[in-house]
Amino acid sequence: MAQERLTMRTTKEVLRLKFTAALSNRQIAKSLGIGRKTVADYLGRAQAAGLGDWKAIEVLSEEGIESKLFAPLSPSPSVPSKPLPDYAKVHEELRNSHVTLTLLWQEHKEQNPQGHGYTQFAHYYGEYKKKLGLVMRQEHKAGEKVFVDYCDGLSIIDPDTGEIIPTQLFVAVWGASNYTYAEASRSQDLACWTMSHVRAFEYFNRVPVSLQRPNLRKP
Repeated sequence: MAQERLTMRTTKEVLRLKFTAALSNRQIAKSLGIGRKTVADYLGRAQAAGLGDWKAIEVLSEEGIESKLFAPLSPSPSVPSKPLPDYAKVHEELRNSHVTLTLLWQEHKEQNPQGHGYTQFAHYYGEYKKKLGLVMRQEHKAGEKVFVDYCDGLSIIDPDTGEIIPTQLFVAVWGASNYTYAEASRSQDLACWTMSHVRAFEYFNRVPVSLQRPNLRKP
């Protein structure tokens, strides 16, 4: 079945919401007023085109993204495989509360520039975890927990000085529904941390029983 064709600007927005805000396909579709099948189609095309992380996508123009997503496919029988990390070592390092999967991917990418993008890196790690003998299943009750964390956000440019200013992306997710709120701030200091929570609860129009804060560094 043919998918509806998005504008080039909307195409880039689909990818931005997935890779920077970690929204679900349903949330992206609702935000942009498009179908979930269309969102899945564009994300699949991006992965097939090797656009597996926002850093690779952000530098491209809308026309550049369009050409990559809709480039004619030509079979190549002898494509070299991309180097994979030692996922047993990755799993072990993640036991350290100060280490995140994003950090380990960045280290792998520095040593292997031709390696997989973050989405594929995380996918293969997920497949590795499925093979482990012990599995911990987490069940979340509706309204009980909100998980909050920071990741690197987009950079902004001061219009007066031209200074490039990095931002921190605050993300809050309900455990049971995965309903998500995200916003960028200048830092992770106490004021930004507090007000991001206030705005998140205003957006949700409710507060959880408890907050879960994995891998946050101290302000």
